[in-house]
Amino acid sequence: MTSLLWLLALGTLIYCFLVLGAVYRYLSVVPARRGTLGISILKPLKGVDLGLEENLRSFFEQQYAGAWEIVFALASAKDPARGVVERLQIAYPNVVSRLLIVGEPGYANAKVWSLEKLCEAASREVVVMADSDIRVTPELLSVVAGEFEADAKLGVATCPYRAVAGDSLWSQTEALGMNTEFVAGVLVARMLDGMKFTVGPTVVARRTAIEAIGGWASLKDYLAEDFVLGQKVVEKGWNSMLSSYVVEHRIGAEGLEKNFAHRLRWARSTRRSRPAGYVGQFFTNPLPILLMVWPLTGFEVGFLGAALMLRFTVAFATSNGVLNDSFHPRHFYQLPIQDLLSFGFWLAGFFGNTIEWRGKTYVLKADGTFVPKA
Repeated sequence: MTSLLWLLALGTLIYCFLVLGAVYRYLSVVPARRGTLGISILKPLKGVDLGLEENLRSFFEQQYAGAWEIVFALASAKDPARGVVERLQIAYPNVVSRLLIVGEPGYANAKVWSLEKLCEAASREVVVMADSDIRVTPELLSVVAGEFEADAKLGVATCPYRAVAGDSLWSQTEALGMNTEFVAGVLVARMLDGMKFTVGPTVVARRTAIEAIGGWASLKDYLAEDFVLGQKVVEKGWNSMLSSYVVEHRIGAEGLEKNFAHRLRWARSTRRSRPAGYVGQFFTNPLPILLMVWPLTGFEVGFLGAALMLRFTVAFATSNGVLNDSFHPRHFYQLPIQDLLSFGFWLAGFFGNTIEWRGKTYVLKADGTFVPKA
């Protein structure tokens, strides 16, 4: 047992060094020139989230030399987000924008239903699909356009995201995990096996690549449609990349109950989307493993101190180096809390197959699809 614990601890330390190497590889890529190809921004909306108007405003304020448009989708004309969109349309009359009322979803995944209708209405070949809680700078379209112009076989691209939390301790720890743990896993996967997937709340794609996989209807029953989209597009011979453009993901300030339910849903979904990778996530939370090994060292403070410094170094590299975030001093106590919570949710992800999403209960199947609970 002792030898096994030491081997596991060694594995977590190796993983930390892999992250540092992956960060260096990502940052060493020379960004493509700014582009001007035509782009449609697709925004599926439901309700008025905290900061929605400012989030959407950031898309209206793009400084882009190419042709572009914004297309919004709402299930109902009575959705309060409609008023927010219409105010911005009046405030920015020179921006081409449209609002679609797409009706109640015909698919298990309501977002996929909206994206299908948005793609049908889009007038440009390249689409930027961004959730309502995303905020960007005016350079977004210029950067991603350049990346797609530089590679005619680029089918999809993932925009890494910097999570911005509200005042809740639980949302702050989750944001810390996104900015240090989640992005680290993406970077290591990219380095070891390439970007054979897409993740996150902002994905850029060619419509022809989406059509090549059978359109959005092929993703209608998947909970993690973003991840599966990338997988299917790559299988069809297209390229996938991790963009050089970082978006802001405004995750709000959920309390303990909602935050924990969200994180459990994410864990259960991830386990079914990529089972082997999920098992490998054991090594992405080094502090819990190192704490288990620490008593075997005779409680040498130097061992734990060195392990903590390595973990903080990795966190600084991903948060500050890749995401342009600020690794605040408070993170020195929040990071261990986040690692322990993350390890707990990782374990919980192996149990249960139900999730709560948008006020409804669903059953997750082994292949990553989901259906309403009877």
